[in-house]
Amino acid sequence: MIGAGPDYTLEPGQAWILENKFLPMGLSFQQLRRFRRPLIALLCMVPLMGSAADDAAHQKLVSEAEAALKFAPVAVTQKTKPAPSGDPHDYASTAPFFWPDPTKPDGLPYIRRDGEVNPESRTVASDFPRAQALGNAIETLARAYAATGREEYAAHAARLLRTWFLDPATFMRPHLDFAQGVPGVNVGRQFGIIEGNSLVSALEHADLLEGSEAWTPADHRALMQWASQFLDWYLTSPFGVAEAATRNNHGTHYDVQVMRMAFMVGRVDIAKRVAEEARERRIAAQIEPDGRQTHELARTNSLSYSRMNLAGLMRLANLAGRVGVDLWHFETADGRSIRRALDFLVPYLRDPSREWPHQQIRAMSRRDFVPMLRQAAEVYNESEYEIIADRLARVP
Repeated sequence: MIGAGPDYTLEPGQAWILENKFLPMGLSFQQLRRFRRPLIALLCMVPLMGSAADDAAHQKLVSEAEAALKFAPVAVTQKTKPAPSGDPHDYASTAPFFWPDPTKPDGLPYIRRDGEVNPESRTVASDFPRAQALGNAIETLARAYAATGREEYAAHAARLLRTWFLDPATFMRPHLDFAQGVPGVNVGRQFGIIEGNSLVSALEHADLLEGSEAWTPADHRALMQWASQFLDWYLTSPFGVAEAATRNNHGTHYDVQVMRMAFMVGRVDIAKRVAEEARERRIAAQIEPDGRQTHELARTNSLSYSRMNLAGLMRLANLAGRVGVDLWHFETADGRSIRRALDFLVPYLRDPSREWPHQQIRAMSRRDFVPMLRQAAEVYNESEYEIIADRLARVP
């Protein structure tokens, strides 16, 4: 799937309407923003008049939306363990790869076991599972509303948004100071910013609710004010500044989140600065001349992290195109580029039985690369990527 600014999960060949290819036709960013909602709604309805596969995709979306209607509103105030601040409105979570030290009576301080998720980080004591489920539910409901016009989908998405972000009794304060804390070490870390992905997704999909009786202009203004404050925290807080300087997938996905929020609140100058700096700060710094992503190869799930970071770089390239910055074709003098990073992985995708020579402790399907390969096939006009994607899509 090709991301289109806010990722509305469009099919290959559709995203150009919402990204940089629209701008040379004489439309400004402000004009693009004005027409984005009806364009997305139109594209979401394409399956209704397309092939059998498109119709199946539409029915799948509707089925998922029906299930999402049963998702009860969630809030940071629901966690069973209060945030370190004692404020029930503060988001708080536990670092996933840290475990009790078996040599200590109280298990403190926790010790790192990379790639091994501590179930404690996924309980009701943490806000992360709720935030992740919230982002998924709002995306599904908003897309289904855009595709069908059914008010019940918009109404429930609006209810979820108000509960998490706006209602005085349940709202979340716009910061992640207590995300991914390590018991016995700290109450929060810069790396917890990656958990903001789900919240940013919820925020930007609210745009699809425009026109619904359930989501008023006043609602949307209040939500965008919250988003602008959240963006300010990313840009100015000690954790945000530290995460921006990180030279791995965390830095990549920090940039993606910042650009997504900058676009949604109309601070395009910030998005352009991040896009321009990504040439050296992300591509040149994270990809070797042969395409290796060395920071990701050092992880215990190196193939998963190589895919995750490359997916982030591709999404960053999509967003950068909206401000006239071409990251897809950027290449350093010694050959570092997004395409080189993909080509480093291609031999292991062309032949799924070929052993990955680096550590990967968790099972991973190479089918996960299919959307990236299809996008790269379109961007680079490279049929081999499409052939590999088709082959992987048929792998059980």
